[in-house]
Amino acid sequence: MLRLRGQTLVWFAIAAAVLLLDQWSKLWIVERYAYGDTEFFSSFFNLVRAHNYGAAFSFLSDAGGWQRWGFSLLATVISGVIIVWIARLPVQRKLEGLALALILGGALGNLYDRLTLGYVVDFLDFHWSGKHFPAFNVADAGISVGAAILIFDTLINGPDAESKE
Repeated sequence: MLRLRGQTLVWFAIAAAVLLLDQWSKLWIVERYAYGDTEFFSSFFNLVRAHNYGAAFSFLSDAGGWQRWGFSLLATVISGVIIVWIARLPVQRKLEGLALALILGGALGNLYDRLTLGYVVDFLDFHWSGKHFPAFNVADAGISVGAAILIFDTLINGPDAESKE
């Protein structure tokens, strides 16, 4: 049986904060911008309202509709695995816990969009010299930063760090 320790609750609170910030920011964009609208902010950043029917970088966005449910199922399974992983995580594994919390919050944010809207709302548009990075959102940022931290933690501490502690 999984026990919820204080540290575990901190990771779940961080995941919830990412989820809430993601949903709040998407609601703010949807209320202020029509689909396709762009607002210029600087030589490298715009706000744009975009809808992503696929996965990262609009992968499989034109796959006929199955991807909504396929990616929703995948996000649900991954979120469940991460919840168990966090609950079993040794207290000393703080960097790993932070990484997993960011990934979980982001996965749940995009899952909510997919289930309720059928697409994910993206709005952060970075560009340089006429080249645009695909628009993304707070959930995507949480997933990306969390994955980077997880990779960094594995490189620094090794995959079996908990057995060394």
